[in-house]
Amino acid sequence: MKPAPFDYYAPATLDEALGLLAKFREGASVLAGGQTLVPLLNMRLARPEVVVDLNRIADLTGVRPDGAEIRIGAMTRHMTLELDPLVREKLPLMAEAARHIAHMQIRTRGTIGGSLATAAPAAEWPAVVAALEARLVVHGAKGKTRTLSPEDFFAGPMMTTLGADEILVEIRVPVPEPGTGWAFVEFTRRHGDFALAGAAALASLDGGGKVATARLALCGMAQPGQRLREVEAALVGTEASAADLDRIESQVRYDVDAPSDVQLSSESRRQVAGAIARRCLETALARAGGAAGA
Repeated sequence: MKPAPFDYYAPATLDEALGLLAKFREGASVLAGGQTLVPLLNMRLARPEVVVDLNRIADLTGVRPDGAEIRIGAMTRHMTLELDPLVREKLPLMAEAARHIAHMQIRTRGTIGGSLATAAPAAEWPAVVAALEARLVVHGAKGKTRTLSPEDFFAGPMMTTLGADEILVEIRVPVPEPGTGWAFVEFTRRHGDFALAGAAALASLDGGGKVATARLALCGMAQPGQRLREVEAALVGTEASAADLDRIESQVRYDVDAPSDVQLSSESRRQVAGAIARRCLETALARAGGAAGA
């Protein structure tokens, strides 16, 4: 199929783009990498009055350090985050997760901001930014700026708190403390498919070899970037022994909000989520210097 007719704008500045959104509001769709919007247009599941293309706005792309955090433009491509030396050194969880996103062609074109704004529960970036406790910077018309946590940004499956006149412009990611281990693990039926279940984790150990900090967020569940704070709290202070991780795996299966669909039943997805979360935490703890599962 071909898209329904629409007007196309390619602004050169963020202010110009925001002006267009303020003018057309719900009648406008924003084009970032196009990996979601273009298929929806072609199938006529999306019928915007206008499409506002952000690809000519140079200020929305790039990776740069800023003190204790890394600032990532929303139009930065997945492939850039997979290969960028600064990301690989300071945010290895992001580089590792980027390799799991679809296929090379999509990673070359798709953007982190477009993925986050789509808020697909099976997407990798919502889980990663939740685990990293990133802040999402949103600009609106008339100079309005908001900085949101992932929990405040995601409103539900395929939904965010972005207003009709707002654009996600930047992701600010705190650099984890030295000695923090990381991991990203996902399960798919075929390479390049959306995850049936996936997990992003960070963990560190205290001087006695016990878990000092733990963060765990899942993808493929009912909500984008589902953070399991009670599971994290249950792991802190333990030695991450096999028995400890058995309990954690069971708790993930109990706590997670897992949907049923044509791929998996809710119960099957809970089982997979528990196993994936355990494997992810084991890897993060091993990278932190622990003997996870010993």
